[in-house]
Amino acid sequence: MAMTRLVGLAGLVAFAGWVLVLSEVRWCRRRPLAERVAPYLVGAPPRSARSPSRLDSARSWAELVEPLAQAVGERLARVFRVAEPVGVRLERIHSPLGVGEFRVRQLAWAGGGLGVATLLAAGLRLPGLVALLFVVGGPVLGFLVVEQQLMAASDRWRRHLVLELPVVAEQLGMLLGAGYSLTGALNRVAERGCGACGRDLARVCERLRLGLSEVAALREWAAVADVPALHRLVAVLALDRRAGDLDRLISEEARTMRREVHRELLATIERRSQQVWIPVTVATLVPGVIFLAVPFVDALRQFAQS
Repeated sequence: MAMTRLVGLAGLVAFAGWVLVLSEVRWCRRRPLAERVAPYLVGAPPRSARSPSRLDSARSWAELVEPLAQAVGERLARVFRVAEPVGVRLERIHSPLGVGEFRVRQLAWAGGGLGVATLLAAGLRLPGLVALLFVVGGPVLGFLVVEQQLMAASDRWRRHLVLELPVVAEQLGMLLGAGYSLTGALNRVAERGCGACGRDLARVCERLRLGLSEVAALREWAAVADVPALHRLVAVLALDRRAGDLDRLISEEARTMRREVHRELLATIERRSQQVWIPVTVATLVPGVIFLAVPFVDALRQFAQS
């Protein structure tokens, strides 16, 4: 019975997929009312001049699958309350993948999860409800695994930026105080840097070579990184042509960043010191409860016998 339900569910999924694919084929779908009425209107374009369907004009399966995968992936991401666009996160970590390629990979993992979950449910001969949970949870788990990997990589990159920004800000302040222009200072730090800030500054310098202004390129970097300390640093660097003591302002901002990192480190140490007491408390309470339970049970037994 459970196997029959699984086969029926797989058939429904396959039917929905084929309906989506065949809906893009011109000879299989019904033409819209505007296209059917257009030949009878004065000045309407000929039938050959109308744009072909996406399936007819696609030069490869990637061009056909990527838009569908991107649309499905975005809807699922909204269901699971993922607010930040995937393109911003991919750009933040300098991923070579585009949004469409990432969504195709994500849906491939979801399909693999569906196949593995279906095989496990059929092989273990699970009851109907448990088998349905397996079949539904498999693709969801595959989708969320890839999403979580990207989110973790994005958080690690932002953490590296927070730790590297004080040093980079001090270097920019020293270079500007030594007579470098803002563009020259950015190029210098980008050439010598090898961390997260160095790679991001290399992209900023590339944008400058393409004709973007310094402030616009820096604000673009801050918008992608989404780090509060970087937003403040970019606001200070934007005063390059209006402030005569920019190096002093940058040094003060670097000290502020260091104090924030120091406070965060102290908070982390405090949390971990409190977590140390959890196993100690459990290890102390469990034997104590056992030792208290023995005389309590004995007292109850004597009360019952009296």
